[in-house]
Amino acid sequence: MRTSGWMKRQPWFWPVKRFIKRISGKELWLRTDVEREVLETGGWIYIPELLGPASIVYSLGVGDSIDFDMDLIHHYSLTVHAFDPTPYSEEWIATLDLPANFVFHPWAAAGEDGNLRLFRRVSKRGRKSKVMWTAEGDAGDDADFIDAPAYTIRSIMEKLGHEKIDVLKIDVEGAEYEILDSLGEVDKLPTQLLVEYHHRFPGIGKQKTADSIEKLKNYGYQIFAISETGREIGFMLESDE
Repeated sequence: MRTSGWMKRQPWFWPVKRFIKRISGKELWLRTDVEREVLETGGWIYIPELLGPASIVYSLGVGDSIDFDMDLIHHYSLTVHAFDPTPYSEEWIATLDLPANFVFHPWAAAGEDGNLRLFRRVSKRGRKSKVMWTAEGDAGDDADFIDAPAYTIRSIMEKLGHEKIDVLKIDVEGAEYEILDSLGEVDKLPTQLLVEYHHRFPGIGKQKTADSIEKLKNYGYQIFAISETGREIGFMLESDE
């Protein structure tokens, strides 16, 4: 049964749903490590006081929305580098009149340099998405896939001449784990990480997310925000508190 739009708009809906998913074992029991003043835009929660005109934002996964990216550009006059190798996003971005400080790259981020095979998302009803592609796919003979140029965060920073990233936003349909694992190769870690975890996907599971979060904490990150669904998590470096 589908949940009505009216119900989703009620203030109790998401806390109740998240609690039910937690007690049923589908979501992790998480809490914030540090309290900071935050803002939310485009579905992402971030710490505004850590941003300014000189800030660099990497936005991994464009899909069909750049609301978050454009809001940051509007409010802080910073530069956003957006990354998405999927056909829809590349074609859609090309139709838009965007400011110079929104820079689009048709690349994928990954755990290693090379090519990344991405499979078109298929709903439970068998409908193929025109926007969403995932590294967690079906490699059968009839699979719909693309091979995208892919680079680690360290390699991307070297290609673009960046010594530091202020915000790394990751919404990449299951490929986030390898990207986050590769951060150990970066000389200066991003100040803020905004990550959507996809442990709900078959073949991933919440333990993989738990392990990822533990590794990030070992790098010195603290959780400052958890979304209503419990899947989008904001991290900040302890040294930047």
